[in-house]
Amino acid sequence: MTPRPGSDRHTEIHRRLAAALAELVPDDPGIPPHPYLRRHLAQHAAQGRVLDDAHVPPSLLPWETSSGLGRLLAGGNDPSDRQQWLRAWAKLEPFSRGLTPLSRLTSLHLAHHAATARHQPLSTPAPGDAVLAGSPVTPLWSDCASPDNVWAVTEAAVTSLATVQAGRRARAQPLLVTGDDHGVVRILRPDGSAAAPPIAVHDGAIEHLVTLHEGLLATGATDGTVSVLDALRGRTIGPVLRRPGTWVSSLTLYRPRDRGQVLLAAWSDGYLAAFNTAAFQQIDIPLPRLERAAAMVRGTSRPDGSGLLLYAQHDTVSSFDGRTAVMRSRHPAAVRALVALTPAGHYAVGDGHGTLSVHDVTVPGRAIVSSTVATSEGAVTALALVEAEDRQVLVSAGADGTVCLWRTEPLEPLEPLAPLGESIQAHSAPVTALSAFTERPGARLITAGADRTVRNWPLDGATFQHGRAAWTPVTASALSPGPPHRLAVTEGSRTLAWDIGTGEKHPVIDDEQVTALAWVRRRDHVLLAAARSDNSIALFDASAAGDSAPVATLHGHYSPALALVAVEGPGPSSRLASASADGSVRLWDLDTSEPVAIRKDHKFSVRCLATRSTGAGSLLASGGSDGNLRIWETADLTQYGRTIRCGQNIVNDVAFAPGRGAAGLRLVTAGQNGTLKFWEPDSAAEALREFDPGDGELNAVTAFPVQGQRVAFATAGSTSIHLWDPAAGRHLLQIVTGYRVHALRTAPQQPGEPSTVLLATGEAGTMIFRIHHDRL
Repeated sequence: MTPRPGSDRHTEIHRRLAAALAELVPDDPGIPPHPYLRRHLAQHAAQGRVLDDAHVPPSLLPWETSSGLGRLLAGGNDPSDRQQWLRAWAKLEPFSRGLTPLSRLTSLHLAHHAATARHQPLSTPAPGDAVLAGSPVTPLWSDCASPDNVWAVTEAAVTSLATVQAGRRARAQPLLVTGDDHGVVRILRPDGSAAAPPIAVHDGAIEHLVTLHEGLLATGATDGTVSVLDALRGRTIGPVLRRPGTWVSSLTLYRPRDRGQVLLAAWSDGYLAAFNTAAFQQIDIPLPRLERAAAMVRGTSRPDGSGLLLYAQHDTVSSFDGRTAVMRSRHPAAVRALVALTPAGHYAVGDGHGTLSVHDVTVPGRAIVSSTVATSEGAVTALALVEAEDRQVLVSAGADGTVCLWRTEPLEPLEPLAPLGESIQAHSAPVTALSAFTERPGARLITAGADRTVRNWPLDGATFQHGRAAWTPVTASALSPGPPHRLAVTEGSRTLAWDIGTGEKHPVIDDEQVTALAWVRRRDHVLLAAARSDNSIALFDASAAGDSAPVATLHGHYSPALALVAVEGPGPSSRLASASADGSVRLWDLDTSEPVAIRKDHKFSVRCLATRSTGAGSLLASGGSDGNLRIWETADLTQYGRTIRCGQNIVNDVAFAPGRGAAGLRLVTAGQNGTLKFWEPDSAAEALREFDPGDGELNAVTAFPVQGQRVAFATAGSTSIHLWDPAAGRHLLQIVTGYRVHALRTAPQQPGEPSTVLLATGEAGTMIFRIHHDRL
């Protein structure tokens, strides 16, 4: 091979190695490649500047174990059209630890389809199906986003972040330290890998991390304890002060008058204490007297360089110079975030109404710059001052998961606060903490969210300059019987009907919030039932493009319906069952638009419904916020059997196990506590089996027959769809989505069919795929 112009010998050697090794990768992704290929092929390709799908074949990726593919891609400059498979896998890589190769293969197949075939109709062959012929799924249709910039996935929500330098060497890498709501600290390298085993430090959520010196950090938690740990050695130094019955409301470094820097801690009862940063002994210094309420404290300085303490309680911010306390600003709502800025004497405040303001201690009571964070619906949850492109940048985060950058220099009195580019949807849940890696090359913002992910955003690229395509969460969905299948989805305030066979779509409802959808039969027509925000349920002819008027409207609920399901009726029309936040279950006659029966036995919101035909009629199951599961005869909503107290906190979803008749009746419930429980209500007082996939709250569940008498359950957690065999007690498959899935539904199928069509909808959109039973 002749060396390419401009390439050095080292690069050429790795290029040849990558080309030769790629020839050794089996074409069948079900055959394990040699361990050397799994660990090192991607690294050879990166060093040879040929990191692309040809040199790292897709069939290798389900086995790839370098745990750094995202980092390798970020360091290269290959065009993305040569890296479609690599980039699809890099987005799944943080979620892949502990996954079986089959689960990795399935997740990769669906992620690649979502990235390359959005809205592609069934009439067009999907790219990649031939490449991953052994996959247990066939993607059918997708309008789903892939996980973006995920740097780490955590078992518990990260509630605090800090960075430390890994030693004194000039090229020592920084480390990221995370504290979570289980009281555990994790120390991570810039590629997201663990630098030390997890450290259990507290008995409550670690809400404060402050970097000290020589790799030491101070921690403050809801157990009322301030502690110190050594991040470089991965061990705790010990507690500094514990105050039972309180929580640590703030930690900061502060330089009081005529003294060196101290660590200052505030507790929820307004208690303040200072500690030296050598032996961490409590010291006596002048401190302001606070109300008996949680305080937020920040150390800063005046323009003359003298130390100043800022502290917030309720909706006010005050300052203390060692002698005198002065109220500096009052805010529209409780202060949720406070950060000191440069130049000296400036500070920024974020409050519970989403208002962001900047103040100067030399101008008491007046904001020099004020702005409402327009993209934040709810509170400002975090603020941070970071360095990007050789200047200080203010970062704000919101309860809606958004992050925005703001210019801090120059600050002109009473001028609007200027954003730097566009805000981004960083998380699918509130942002809980912010930090940054500022070392070259390229500063990166680190964000943590209640969605149990830590994400990594370039501060000097186009991410914030041009924003990111917004994905509107799907709040309701329904797949019609078929084939052909029609898909109805509600995105924001718009409900659309798709023909997934042709790819055609048309709007059904515009500018109306919809909380639930279901396809129902009314005489000779298939209609779409939609639960609307005015508490009504409207029936639409979804095949009539351009005609958005309902053909019938059902009235009776006092709150919006949260679940709708078609129930087999006695005549040519089906009936509709609805469950509402008003605590009632209603059965509707679609011919008369009147309720057949109403039950109000649930104490709180009824969140889910499921139905099953028994031959002599049908049964309806309902579950909700009272944690109970009830079964009803659909003729008149007479309760069938006993009430099942599920012990899962809230019952988010319920499904009947497939079967014939009422004999051997079995159900499965998905709970807020993260468990799936399998019930036989006729004979068992307790659940027959329980499944905990360790994926947070379970939001959805459905069931389908597999190969004769076997039954499989599909359930959705915070990051994945899990398939479970309850008879064997075996986890069959984990399909990574990277986002929370709110609903899972199977299309009706004939007995003995070798596959099942599954609909999954949630925060990132919608996908439909076929599960092949013989490949599970």
